[in-house]
Amino acid sequence: MGVVNVTPDSFSDGGQFARFDTALAQARRLLDEGADILDIGGESSRPGAAEVGTEDELSRTIPLIEALRDCGKPISVDTSKPEVMRAALAAGASIVNDVRALVAPGAVDAVAASDCGVVLMHMQGAPRTMQLEPRYDDVVAEVARFLAARRDAVLVAGVAPERIALDPGFGFGKTLEHNLALLRGLDALAAFGQPVLAGLSRKSMLGAITGKPVTDRLAASVAAALLAVQRGANIVRVHDVAATRDALAVWQALEEHGEAR
Repeated sequence: MGVVNVTPDSFSDGGQFARFDTALAQARRLLDEGADILDIGGESSRPGAAEVGTEDELSRTIPLIEALRDCGKPISVDTSKPEVMRAALAAGASIVNDVRALVAPGAVDAVAASDCGVVLMHMQGAPRTMQLEPRYDDVVAEVARFLAARRDAVLVAGVAPERIALDPGFGFGKTLEHNLALLRGLDALAAFGQPVLAGLSRKSMLGAITGKPVTDRLAASVAAALLAVQRGANIVRVHDVAATRDALAVWQALEEHGEAR
């Protein structure tokens, strides 16, 4: 899943794709690099981020979705607003990726009324405050319980289980220790039977480990994506598609060679 942030305050790219033309060029570049899904977001969810109005989010995302609707790959909209979900699906998106796991009033109904895919993510708190003092007794168990409950709520609304993926929300109300525990315990989410999405690319946990700024976390991001797939992730949400695909291709070749023997 290639990331396209159409925002002026994204942590990962400094807002360089906030304009339609630069965002479209970036989306096409990620497709050329081999992205299987494009994830388009019009509201930053970085720690400390302020909320964006519905009209602003619509104006950032809908023209890009319309321009890419015939790209041959699924388009995901990264939003928590039911109004944006409905407009994005009408414009050509086929996946709703919600960092708030469809808890907003009307969000479940917005996806249940379509046949779109759904990504349910765990976040403790809200982006503005989530990293101030996150606490868990058992982060893996608590995240798993939350996602299981949200999955069940979506199933009750009529969304088929094969349409649902789960995301533990690396960096969303978690310390470095919490994130590492979740990475080690991804198999607990995989055991639910839904695809698992892992978004570790360029995040602050990688900066804490390596001491590198966000602009110099390529190697760490690729390593994190590979580790996530090895531990059960089916989808990795990344900024650097080509490098990640190369690393996964080497690992997959090794696995297939071992099975052949």
